[in-house]
Amino acid sequence: MHGIKRTRISPQAAEAKRLKELAKIEAYTALQTDVLARKKTGEYTVEALGQTTELLDLNPEFYTIWNYRRHILLRGLFPGASPEDIVARLTSELRLTTAYLQIHPKVYWIWNHRKWCLENVPLGPAPGAAEASAGSAEGAEQAESSGAGVTSEASASASVSASASASASTSHPKTGREGWRNEFWKMELGLIEKMLDADARNFHAWDYRRYVLRSLPHSFSPPHRPSDELRYTQKKIEANFSNFSAWHCRTKVLGGMWEGMAVEEVARQKDQEFELVTQALWTDPGDQSGWLYHRWLVGSSPEEAVLRREIGSIRELHETEPDSKWCMNALAHYALLLARSPTTQADELAKLRTEAKALYSRLETVDSDRAQRYRDMVARC
Repeated sequence: MHGIKRTRISPQAAEAKRLKELAKIEAYTALQTDVLARKKTGEYTVEALGQTTELLDLNPEFYTIWNYRRHILLRGLFPGASPEDIVARLTSELRLTTAYLQIHPKVYWIWNHRKWCLENVPLGPAPGAAEASAGSAEGAEQAESSGAGVTSEASASASVSASASASASTSHPKTGREGWRNEFWKMELGLIEKMLDADARNFHAWDYRRYVLRSLPHSFSPPHRPSDELRYTQKKIEANFSNFSAWHCRTKVLGGMWEGMAVEEVARQKDQEFELVTQALWTDPGDQSGWLYHRWLVGSSPEEAVLRREIGSIRELHETEPDSKWCMNALAHYALLLARSPTTQADELAKLRTEAKALYSRLETVDSDRAQRYRDMVARC
């Protein structure tokens, strides 16, 4: 690095460092060989589980070892275990992955293992779980025997979960039949909110949050409604308008809400969204996140009145920010969109195309890294 004086390392120190690194490599290789050998022979013991932990401590991206770990639990430790023991094991697994995520928040296999843990929490403790669980186990066996595409891991998981749930049905009658599951998912929702408080733009965490919300048990209380998620994303957006992941999450929530909703209500809610995103555009016209959300709101076939209103608003912004590339891109795109409207008169159509050409030509200079793209756009106008 510039400005930092380099320290010379003596030949003896360099050799000592090399030998230390070599010892680490040899230890890792030996551990990997041992774990893979256990996997090959189908060893599903507590000792094997401990060895996978040691290996994953060194390399949490080793997805084969994550798969082996799940097989150890499903085929070795869960069968015959009490529901309480299974819950305790899954709690330990979640603690392990929480520690890993603090260092490796973008490793897919860690997130994947958390999903698996949550999906294998048994029913209980509650009366009446046995009958439902027996049906689940029977269904899993029938699907496997008929070649319905159930993987060995999935079918074993269903069988163990059913067995544990049946055992749980005779105890703790005062708790709900999804008591454990509700508690696990509640903790998971709290954890993901803490992670997003620490890094509000962690798209892995946002994607996982959507998974958690989709997967909440029917008996989860308080129920999490789409309106709750809109409030949450708005809070994140207002804290930082450049939070692309929060804007993207909003498109998912609203897109689902608007399906089947009355046209008038959709239009009313869209107007509210335009007000929100306009604040972002005027606050920081150089940030792409708000512009992408604005384009999503406008869509490919907007009402002409809405399109004209938004063009007018962006023209006003362009007057104060004449060199904003996102502003010019949006104006050119919307001008061509309006030009394609069947109600646009010929004289206005020509003016709109001229405006778009001028904007794209200006962008060749303002955004020179994409000059060829803008030349292509000029040719299409």
